[in-house]
Amino acid sequence: MSLVDTSWLENNIDKVKIIDCSWHMPQTQRNGFEEYTEEHIPNAIFFDLDKNSKLDTDLPHMLTDTKSWEKIMSNMGIENNDRIVIYDNSDVISSCRCWYNLIYYGHDPKLVHVLDGGLKKWKKENKPTDNKEVTNQTSKYICKENIELVKNKKQIDENINSHEFNVVDARSRERFEGKVDEPRKGLRSGSIKNSFCLPFSELVNKDHTFISKDKIMEKFKSFKFDHDKNLVFSCGSGVTASVLALAYSLINAKYMPTIYDGSWAEYGKN
Repeated sequence: MSLVDTSWLENNIDKVKIIDCSWHMPQTQRNGFEEYTEEHIPNAIFFDLDKNSKLDTDLPHMLTDTKSWEKIMSNMGIENNDRIVIYDNSDVISSCRCWYNLIYYGHDPKLVHVLDGGLKKWKKENKPTDNKEVTNQTSKYICKENIELVKNKKQIDENINSHEFNVVDARSRERFEGKVDEPRKGLRSGSIKNSFCLPFSELVNKDHTFISKDKIMEKFKSFKFDHDKNLVFSCGSGVTASVLALAYSLINAKYMPTIYDGSWAEYGKN
């Protein structure tokens, strides 16, 4: 139940903590927090993906340390036993990255959900929004880091020869094949050797809902790799990789999302 629909959230809105994790690619010149202050789902707390990541690095959206995460969650008033619904108003379905982070830091996966279709679908159905400032009592959140759910560059390089897991890249095919320049300066074009490409956009409908489980299954079954091996997802900066991880969790209930955190922002450095 990684995904919940708009009707489910509307019926359970008082029983869950709601997080707005809207993040936009820099070239869109959109600001997630500014949009949130203008309009959000009632009682939603804003999660700033840039500020709530590792700050002492030039790599975007890297996982922070456990003490920092405990402070972030506690300041947001999140408790360990909270049922959480995350949504976004982003073309890159950024809510999935917050979903991954929560699971990585030990929140029960059964209690972490993404709103299918996000704010776009919610508003299209004329469900309520407001611009009220949300205040929360601070909590005492405790982390339990699942370090096996993240890969670093050394592990990615070693895997090229050991083939312990399969790497699937969420970027566009043009970027994966090196036919276009990367949007971030200082990165070469191309992809990780022996990795596979599944653009995240192929798993999402125009209204930002996920395609059906049958269609997701078809996409993954088209790869000629050993499907018994673990899947590790990569992308440009670790955001859309999480979209693939969530999609895969819909067809494999036992799958725990595993991300190459540095993604191409690290691997593609010149």
